[in-house]
Amino acid sequence: MGRNLVLTSFGESHGKCVGAVLDGCPAGLALTERDIQPMLDLRRPGQSAITTQRKESDKVEILSGVYRRRTTGSPIAMLMQNKDADSRSYDSLVRKMRPGHSDYTAMAKYGGHNDYRGGGHFSGRLTATHVMGGAIARKLLKDTLGVQTHSYTAQIGSISLEREPTAASLRNIYKNDVRCPDAKTAKQMRNLVLTTKRAGDSLGGIIRSVTTGLPVGIGEPMFGSIESELSRAMFSIPSVKGVEFGSGFSGAATTGSQNNDIYEIRRRRVITRTNNSGGILGGITNGMPVTMNVAFKPVSTIGMSQPTIDIRTRKATTLQVRGRHDPCVVPRAPPVVDSLVSLVLADLALVGGFVKRVL
Repeated sequence: MGRNLVLTSFGESHGKCVGAVLDGCPAGLALTERDIQPMLDLRRPGQSAITTQRKESDKVEILSGVYRRRTTGSPIAMLMQNKDADSRSYDSLVRKMRPGHSDYTAMAKYGGHNDYRGGGHFSGRLTATHVMGGAIARKLLKDTLGVQTHSYTAQIGSISLEREPTAASLRNIYKNDVRCPDAKTAKQMRNLVLTTKRAGDSLGGIIRSVTTGLPVGIGEPMFGSIESELSRAMFSIPSVKGVEFGSGFSGAATTGSQNNDIYEIRRRRVITRTNNSGGILGGITNGMPVTMNVAFKPVSTIGMSQPTIDIRTRKATTLQVRGRHDPCVVPRAPPVVDSLVSLVLADLALVGGFVKRVL
C-alpha cells in the first residue's frame, strides 16, 4: 500500500511470525523499537475479558533500515513472533465452511493450499503489521508537521456515544476496555459485550477517527483523493464494511444550505463554521480536522451452533466453533485505524512535498 511510502505485510495468524516492510521513509527520522511498541501494545490481544484470550507479547524487532537510532532511507523490516497459536480446533474445520469467514473464497482462489489456521493471512492478527508501519508514519507526521490522529469507539452494537468528545476527554480513550472517551458510555458498552459473549454471540460497531494539524493542500483530485486513499486503507482491515467522511450518509438527508460549510476568517486563518465536509474538499485537505467513521461488522466466529455445508460431501451440516476469539473487535481497532490513517496521510504528504525528505 502506498506510492512513496510503501507498506508490505507478510505472515499468517498461526505461522512462525508476522511482519512488515516499510519502504520510502526519509532518512534521519529518530526511531527505535520503543517508538513502535506502544501502538502494538494497544492492539495486543488478551488484555481484558472482552477480547480474545490468546496471549501474545507482540514484541517488535527492527531488522533493517535503522542505524544509530536513525532511519537510513533503506527499507525498514520489522518482525513479531507468534508464540501462543493453538491450531487444534482448526483441523476439524477444514471441511466445514465457517459462516461469515473467508474459508470458501480462499479455498476457491488458492485451490485449498491456503493456510486456514486462525484465518491465515486473512486474520485480524495481520493488522499488527499495519500498526508496525503506521507507528513510524505517525511519528513522521507528528515530528515534521505536528499532525495528530485520535481514533476511538463511537458505537458498539446499539450503544452510541451521544456527544462529540472534547480535547480533554480524548485523553480517556485508553483508560477503559472499550476505548471510548466517555466513561459512562464505555461502561454500558462493556456490559453489552460481556452479555453478548455469554450468549455465544458477537457485536460490531463504529470507530471514529479525527486528524488535526494537517496543512491545506494534501491530496489529489479524483483517483488520488484523501477519501479514496483512506477508504482503500480502511477496507484492508478485516471486518470493515463501511466508511464515511464528515456528515457522510446523514448529510444525504439534508439540503445544500444545511450541509455547506461556510467560510470565515479567524485569527488570520481560513476556517469553516461547520465541518460537514470532514476536512476534505475536491479530494484535498482544507485545513479543518479530517473526520471519518469506520463501520465494523459483528465478529464472524461465534459460539453458537450454525448451519453450514461440508465442502467435500457437498451436504448440509452444522458447525459450532470453539476456541479463543474476540466477541467484538472494535475495542482493539483504534490503534489500527490510527496507523492506517497515518500511513495514507504520510504517503500523500511525501508525494506533495509537505514532508521534507531529509529531516
